[in-house]
Amino acid sequence: MAVTEPAPAPPLAAHEGILRRQSLRESAARTYARSLPIVPVRARGLTIEGADGRRYLDCLSGAGTLALGHNHPVVLEAIKKVLDSGAPLHVLDLATPVKDAFVTELFSTLPREFADNARVQFCGPAGTDAVEAAFKLVRAATGRSGLLAFTGAYHGMTAGALAASGGAEDVRVTRLPFPQEYRCPFGIGGEAGARTAAHWTENLLDDPKSGTPAPAGMILEPVQGEGGVNPAPDGWMRRMREITETRSIPLIADEVQTGVGRTGAFWAVEHSGIVPDVMVLSKAIGGSLPLAVIVYRSELDTWQPGAHAGTFRGNQLAMAAGTATLAYVRENGLAERAGVLGGRMLASLRSLAADHPCVGDVRGRGLMIGVEIVDPEARPQGTGAEPPPDPVLAAAVQQECLSRGLIVELGGRYSTVVRLLPPLTLTDEQATAVVDRLADALAAAERSPHRRLPTGSLR
Repeated sequence: MAVTEPAPAPPLAAHEGILRRQSLRESAARTYARSLPIVPVRARGLTIEGADGRRYLDCLSGAGTLALGHNHPVVLEAIKKVLDSGAPLHVLDLATPVKDAFVTELFSTLPREFADNARVQFCGPAGTDAVEAAFKLVRAATGRSGLLAFTGAYHGMTAGALAASGGAEDVRVTRLPFPQEYRCPFGIGGEAGARTAAHWTENLLDDPKSGTPAPAGMILEPVQGEGGVNPAPDGWMRRMREITETRSIPLIADEVQTGVGRTGAFWAVEHSGIVPDVMVLSKAIGGSLPLAVIVYRSELDTWQPGAHAGTFRGNQLAMAAGTATLAYVRENGLAERAGVLGGRMLASLRSLAADHPCVGDVRGRGLMIGVEIVDPEARPQGTGAEPPPDPVLAAAVQQECLSRGLIVELGGRYSTVVRLLPPLTLTDEQATAVVDRLADALAAAERSPHRRLPTGSLR
């Protein structure tokens, strides 16, 4: 009897082959590709189309980079204009008309008190490069080496930025409590929690036996992004400004993700009215292309020529795209629009939480929104404490969103906060669609069986 050969396997679809080769060839450190197994081939505004023909609403927006969404016409036109002009694309830190236009537009958006006495340093292309430059700047200006940072922070993936984010050991970094309404580190929340956090900071700095290295600067995020979308209370922000100013400690505001209108103000520090000494900027300022700068008070400009350099500081295409983005956001009032529309989305999501016990908290500012997923069945009885975070259920919610054509990111300490970072060009109809798809995903994830972690294991 003749042996029948098995039928050959059908060829993989093109997108499946690409995903398979990626898993075989790319680093184990890849992140987004693991939870979002799609192959984008076209995109416009909020929408991404995959190689498999599926369309998605993108509420990741390049981790907040795409203020105007994908391939906005003003951004494409600005890039095309530079390409057609024959201008050099690589210029190190030389002066060019494109750079001059970018700096002029950038300074026009900054708080006037800050911009009138500011300098700008172009760094490497990523936000973490700008964070490192800010640290080097304040250490050079003050002659001190210590650094003050906050629990739950995220400032990048290079060594100094990781240390400030709590991801690496560095004896020069003193970590301070960040006030939160939900999961307050002192268990009291509200204004009392914020006052206690500020008092803790002040006492630590003034206690000669605290062991705190003399700080060259304090770095904070007006809204912690990767840390779980935790908005800093405005009063606490003002108190941090007072504490640092009276002690001659430069205050560094990390606006990499909060800047360019995302929170409902052009720069998130404007909500509290503070003027920092240094602002760290990246993501949206490049109009979807790599660009990072620090802007700082001129009194801190004690660097010698060449004290901070980098080959890829002069990205002409990014500067042109950034100028177009900054101008479009400013001229069309998109920051104010983000505040209004974000407020509506927050209200809708909070009303939605009443029907979904797995939603522990809904928080955010503008179009920077977080929904914390918890295990309500594991709430400590009679304590009034928040239920523990549920990372497995959160991952299920993310996958249910993806199956419904909605791209979201997970953040927070345990990757249990569903993060929404839609473009500032989001329409009312699109906002409704995002909330509806998330609601469906929550219901589906709650119905699906998933592994429960032992009670208390994440507390």
